[in-house]
Amino acid sequence: MTTRGARDAKAINLALQGGGAHGAFTWGVLDRLLEEEWLSFDGICGTSAGAMNACVLAAGLVQGGRDGAREKLEDFWRRISRLGPRRLADLVPGTPFRAVQRALAHWWIDGVARTMSPYQFNPLDVNPLRGILAETIDFELVRACTEAKLFVCATNVRSGKVRIFETAEIDVDHVLASACLPNLFRAVEIDGEHYWDGGYRGNPALFPLFHRTRPNDVLLVLLNPIARDRVPRTPVEIADRINEITFNAPLLAELRAIEFVGRLLDRELLVPEAARQYRKILVHAIGADAHLSEFGSASKLAPEWRFLVELRDRGREAASEWLERAAPHLGQRSTVDLKADFLD
Repeated sequence: MTTRGARDAKAINLALQGGGAHGAFTWGVLDRLLEEEWLSFDGICGTSAGAMNACVLAAGLVQGGRDGAREKLEDFWRRISRLGPRRLADLVPGTPFRAVQRALAHWWIDGVARTMSPYQFNPLDVNPLRGILAETIDFELVRACTEAKLFVCATNVRSGKVRIFETAEIDVDHVLASACLPNLFRAVEIDGEHYWDGGYRGNPALFPLFHRTRPNDVLLVLLNPIARDRVPRTPVEIADRINEITFNAPLLAELRAIEFVGRLLDRELLVPEAARQYRKILVHAIGADAHLSEFGSASKLAPEWRFLVELRDRGREAASEWLERAAPHLGQRSTVDLKADFLD
């Protein structure tokens, strides 16, 4: 399937945000983009659910090409749907929890997380995601992937700095580290260092795509709304908005740097020696504001299949809109206004 007929081959970079079950929106985006044979991915940087989608995509590409990647993504999210509120409650052994509504699941888990640490309520370090990742992703295939360079973001607990894990080293622990919410899971230890969710320092980080890949085009797939139309008033709404602002902050800082360097290059304000060290990054975005802003953070924790399919379909629709609007400009210009859309 192609958009407006055949196109010249283009390679882009993908930057995939984390967002729990909302990562099914990214599944839909990827599913739609994979239908476009003229479009390829040189680098993929992901955090949390973004890292999971990236690894599933890479393993699928190696094993079965584009169709294999699409099948693997669907299989992965089907397995994720089996977690549900009941499985999340299993993090606390012996709990009598029986709720089925995602709002109650969120309220209950949030209440436990505010009074006990995972070192107390989860002494065996049970993480339902580990089994799903191990069952659905062949990490040997991930490490063998040459179709795209992978970058997985995690936060070093001790130093507070971002850590980027690259294709040749990625395994299940690196992905779990990228998705480790410290109120729910114990820090993931890798080579003597401990890691939390990468969203605290890069959701996702963009700089690996500048230094380790060829294309200037970066497509952001955003799961956390940047803006909200109304001021939050309830405790849940306030917590949700704090979460969104916190997890968007590192990305906005990098976008500010991209905009600043782009202005300097456009105005030829850098001396030649400095100008040769930089390139103009062309930014594109498939955003959460138009497609996910109606959902609060509670829905990130209870991935029922029907909800995941709805998010997938929204992601496919958003990707189709982006292809129609932005694809003709790849390699030529950004299709977002960084100052207006992200910085002002």
